[in-house]
Amino acid sequence: MTDHTPLRLAVALDGAGWHPAAWRAAGARPSELLSAAYWAGLVAEAEHGLLDYVTFEDALGLQSAAFHRPDDRTDQVRGSLDAVLLAAHLAPLTTRIGLVPTTNVTHTEPFHVGIGIATLDHASAGRAGWRPQISSRAADARHFGRRHTPQLTEDDVTGPESIAARLSPLFSEGAEAVEAVRRLWDSWEDDAEIRDAATGRFLDRDKVHPIDFRGTHFSVKGPSITPRSPQGAPPVVSLAHASVPYEFAALSSDVVHLTPQDLAGVSAVLAEVGTAVERTGRDVRERPLLRFADLLVLLDEEPGAAGRRRTRLDESAGAPLASDAPVFTGTPGELADLLLDWRDAGLDGFRLRPGVLPHDLTAITRGLVPELQRRGAFRTAYGATTLRGHLGLARPESRYAGRRTRGGAAGPGPGPGPGPGLSGPR
Repeated sequence: MTDHTPLRLAVALDGAGWHPAAWRAAGARPSELLSAAYWAGLVAEAEHGLLDYVTFEDALGLQSAAFHRPDDRTDQVRGSLDAVLLAAHLAPLTTRIGLVPTTNVTHTEPFHVGIGIATLDHASAGRAGWRPQISSRAADARHFGRRHTPQLTEDDVTGPESIAARLSPLFSEGAEAVEAVRRLWDSWEDDAEIRDAATGRFLDRDKVHPIDFRGTHFSVKGPSITPRSPQGAPPVVSLAHASVPYEFAALSSDVVHLTPQDLAGVSAVLAEVGTAVERTGRDVRERPLLRFADLLVLLDEEPGAAGRRRTRLDESAGAPLASDAPVFTGTPGELADLLLDWRDAGLDGFRLRPGVLPHDLTAITRGLVPELQRRGAFRTAYGATTLRGHLGLARPESRYAGRRTRGGAAGPGPGPGPGPGLSGPR
């Protein structure tokens, strides 16, 4: 048994799995990747494992082996479903697990994103989250024809810091989008809807507020068309590899996914996040920032089996597996050892990326989870009904509560932008 707070666990679902050759593995179901039943089965399995949440990848272009440009490969999975619509479909098919879709904030209006995630929170009775993402590929802009974005070169993508520096204007714009969405979520007070048929009063207009957001890149009048959702503000989740997204997380995220490569790296990355928190002046006692580590995992109960499976997958792919996150290959017990060691270094939880679906997801839910439970390190039942509840995050009040709309101020003014730092595609 352990005296530590139980681990928090999430999984990242993407296509046939995070190995490029996953769709060719035994047990994979490539013909079902765009079917609702496939995704419903995966999320049901994750909920069976009592996981905190699942994330859904999304992008404005086809998947590519290159970070910064499209490719012409036909030997890897290409094509995907819209993450928010997929999560909305899964909401009534699940009861406890959090649903966190990725959405683009470079070519998508904050108003549309805001009402979409708020609607998901209503549909799931308080289990929605949101992962904002910039569009780092110049080719994506050509789908819309309204703007140009910088074309990254081979020199730009030599490391996370160089990528972030090159895309800094998009990071700043994306951070403003997140702030505008948060204000839209606050624009309805909790009790704005009266719904009193006897008196004919459905709405208290003084409790629905224009946000009057004016940033460097755009402005949003508000209010939202969607009333305040069950969580008030669904948790914002970001992926961070470098100083710019660390600062974004410190300013605007509730959960940040990090990619330390080893135990020593955990301490180093957490120190960088801590520096960003201090620099932004965030009070983490009032607004906690949960730090999760991402790991791509291939798991088998038999020692050595996962390594042999990885070798076969690499041979099918024609290259060794490469990832921004560390790759773990081994048994559920060995992974439990690693997670607990890394947790002791200061992490709050982990997001695991199954190498092959459904194989490695099942290994997480039916191998890793029971092992952690035996060690007293993971829940044996859900103790909350909302994603904020799973994460131990308090439900925030609307920033506009108590402010008059008619004949008075609508709420806080635009203020400075929240700063740069959104992760691009994985």
